[in-house]
Amino acid sequence: MAKTGEKQQGGLWETVKTIFWALLIAGIFRTVFFQPFWIPSGSMKDTLLIGDFLFVNKMAYGYSRYSCPFGLCPIEGRIFASEPERGDVVVFRHPVNGSDFIKRLVGLPGDTVQMKEGVLHLNGAPVEMEPAGDFVETYRRQGPMGYYPQCENAPVGEGGTCAKSRAVETFPNGKSHNVLNIRDGFFSDNTPVFTVPDGHYFFMGDNRDNSQDSRYARANGGVGFVPAENLIGRADRIMFSSAGRSLFFVWTWRGDRFFKAVD
Repeated sequence: MAKTGEKQQGGLWETVKTIFWALLIAGIFRTVFFQPFWIPSGSMKDTLLIGDFLFVNKMAYGYSRYSCPFGLCPIEGRIFASEPERGDVVVFRHPVNGSDFIKRLVGLPGDTVQMKEGVLHLNGAPVEMEPAGDFVETYRRQGPMGYYPQCENAPVGEGGTCAKSRAVETFPNGKSHNVLNIRDGFFSDNTPVFTVPDGHYFFMGDNRDNSQDSRYARANGGVGFVPAENLIGRADRIMFSSAGRSLFFVWTWRGDRFFKAVD
């Protein structure tokens, strides 16, 4: 009997050790290679929706103090594995408040960036845009914060159809993505010329009139130019998406967004 008890205890201990090492390996894998990110706002519609859950590829651009495993790399600046490309969807650390943001990389070091009448201009030339119909959603609270969507056809009543004009924007490197329009004539549609400094990047949200991004100074709640060391990683694929108030409300998961590539 004693031997049987010892055998059971030994088996239990082996199970505990197995679970411990599995969790440890999973934690290291998560810390070193990927970071989970849940989309909290509508600034990247319709590429990313509120409730999209994705993993950020922290190895895409090498390491900085913000993407380093356990935050312990004794380095200043960034050690690039590969250079970020215009059109990448990137998670980065806000230069002032330290929160994690996700936006599209628009301007590289040395570029000039300007919005004119709602059209993006890079290095003095307008970026190609083609109309692509409307992006339509239901006017109701979204996500855990309960934000209502902004609508080009406002005012819209609860449960009504909220529409925004959509266009396909194509960068000089051939990368294309959708952008949305809510209103015309605001600062976000007509900006001064921004010249991106060395070692910095310029980001914008795809939902152009609902994004506090590099067009806005940090003193006004924007992110300004983002230092290279603040880049955490690239968003490549949505794992799943919840249209409800919680990720755990599985009955609200969007069936068409499982493992969807982020373009």
